[in-house]
Amino acid sequence: MLRRTLLTAAPAALALPAAAQDWPTAPIRGVVPFAAGSATDIVARLFAERMREGLGQPVVVENRAGASGLIGAEAVARATPDGNTILFGTNSTNAAANALFRRVPFDMERDFAPISLLASVPLLVAVAANSPHRTLNDLLTAARARPEAVTFASASSSQRVATEMLASMAQARMLHVPYRSSPAAVQDLIAGRVDLFVADQAVILPAAQAGQLRVLGVTTRGRSPQLPEIPTVAEAGNLPSYELFAWFVLVAPAGTPTPHIARLNAAVRQASANPELRQRLEQVLGMTVTPSTPEEAQAFMRSETVKWTNAIRAAGIEPE
Repeated sequence: MLRRTLLTAAPAALALPAAAQDWPTAPIRGVVPFAAGSATDIVARLFAERMREGLGQPVVVENRAGASGLIGAEAVARATPDGNTILFGTNSTNAAANALFRRVPFDMERDFAPISLLASVPLLVAVAANSPHRTLNDLLTAARARPEAVTFASASSSQRVATEMLASMAQARMLHVPYRSSPAAVQDLIAGRVDLFVADQAVILPAAQAGQLRVLGVTTRGRSPQLPEIPTVAEAGNLPSYELFAWFVLVAPAGTPTPHIARLNAAVRQASANPELRQRLEQVLGMTVTPSTPEEAQAFMRSETVKWTNAIRAAGIEPE
């Protein structure tokens, strides 16, 4: 996962130019390109609530879901670059999109100005509690024996890529069932209307802890501290090179004044130090809080774009 060294890689607070001292003068619109209740929405609301302390103005979260996050991301890319509209982006919108879709209405590097990384989280491979697939190996064996008989849900690019990559590496073929939101996919998984869902730990963990879902594997190289008894996909599926994780980033439209970026970055850093935010994200949801400089965020997104693009191509996913 994204290394904790980013927490100390830059000064704890940026020196703010005089031009940033009187800004913002109105509430900031924080666009979440996924539905309420998604992992991105959870992260956004926790940060937005605490960024107010550093900005002196509220960050009002607005959910603009659709097209695997492209609708909300495009809205921010086209917004006036004055710092008053920001995007709570993810690896889906800011790394994988260009490889998954033939027509993407924005370019990650050209149209966005990074503010800071926010957090990273493992994905969990989950089935219903009463699923006949007791282990990941059971599920993959069934998928190999009957191509496309096993169905999988996805509500974002990262969820689809993680599952397609799993199937490809296991030499299996599963049937994709797209959903508009992660909460809807979880409900159908619990009800048995779909067989498999690979999603952010923050989305799966509550239902797993309630006994409604069974977790078969963790997508990161190491086991999750919240679920130490659950093997990694590499272990459970005998797929030693399998590793993916989700991450969250805050960006603004390209051309946003540098002093405003600095002010927003400082607000993220202040929010990241909040004990309640860290306890909720790290201890409850199994995330790692990862504030960074804008430059670190840019470099990380570039490297992740290469990683996700290679994973998409290796899984044989054709652009839509």
